[in-house]
Amino acid sequence: MELYNSPLPKQRCTCTAPGSSRLLVCAQCRNATKESYRAAYVAIYELVKAEKCAPLLVRLGWHDSGNYDDKTKSGGANGSIRFEKELGHNGNAAIPSAIALLKPIKDRNPAISYADLFQMASAAAIDASGGPKIDMLYGRQSSHTDFECPPNGRLPGACAPFHKAVGADPTEIDENMTPAEHIRAVFYRMGLEDVDIVALSGAHTLGRAYKDRSGACPMASTKYTADGPGTKGGQSWTTDWLKFDNTYYQELLKGEKGESCPELLKLATDTCLLTDPAFRVYTEKFANSQEDFFQQYAVSHKKLSELGARFDPHAGFSIEGTQGVAERVVSTTYKK
Repeated sequence: MELYNSPLPKQRCTCTAPGSSRLLVCAQCRNATKESYRAAYVAIYELVKAEKCAPLLVRLGWHDSGNYDDKTKSGGANGSIRFEKELGHNGNAAIPSAIALLKPIKDRNPAISYADLFQMASAAAIDASGGPKIDMLYGRQSSHTDFECPPNGRLPGACAPFHKAVGADPTEIDENMTPAEHIRAVFYRMGLEDVDIVALSGAHTLGRAYKDRSGACPMASTKYTADGPGTKGGQSWTTDWLKFDNTYYQELLKGEKGESCPELLKLATDTCLLTDPAFRVYTEKFANSQEDFFQQYAVSHKKLSELGARFDPHAGFSIEGTQGVAERVVSTTYKK
């Protein structure tokens, strides 16, 4: 069953423009579709500024695409996370709230597939939070039924004992698996590399974990989260958990020296970015240079957003100038 039942429009022309076809999208309608995408991006940008929901939307995009299996070519950015079957997977408790936030935007822009909307929301949230502008491709086709939902257990765990995250039963526990082995199992299964692991982990600069949800978070609330915004409480990785920057890596290094605030969260899958020599090279690089972090994050995020996607047209399409439009529209009301 689909949480929000809205038919996926077929990419075919029904206009009466000269030379149009009911089987192929004419230039006039293709441009109209891009305008709809631009409008949706601006609306999401404004939503993030108004509702302080960037962490939630980033999580939505990541959880829809981050279950990809490169060996079986299953899962990935296909919008299947909107189905109740997948919403019941480990780690997806807050996802219905993210989808509900986007529903009015989807209703106003029905030509946008759910698969595109979820990935657009994640990229726009990064942008609106001060992060890099990601050169996204669009045209993803959404899954139509929950038949395409991947098995539970492909997303990373928060603490030991870790699940294998691969194979016929990804939820199977491996008592001997280390944090570094676990996150490599997750990301290598998707066809990603160590640099992607460290760069994408940097998204923890946004958001919080909750003791009553993950079980790995030692504190129910901190001085940084007690008053929200949004749901009060939780434990953040950084002091300014609505700002996208390289603070996450800096706090890891400070924590190693005993100089980080004890109220900031550091999971085993965070600290392994220091203890694993291959990971540490990138952690130090990104801590020392926000420019290097942003550059790599944009590459890794784009790569993640395209995993398992079926594009139409096959090469996808871009919506150039979107971010500039968002900045101009929002700057009159919000300060970035």
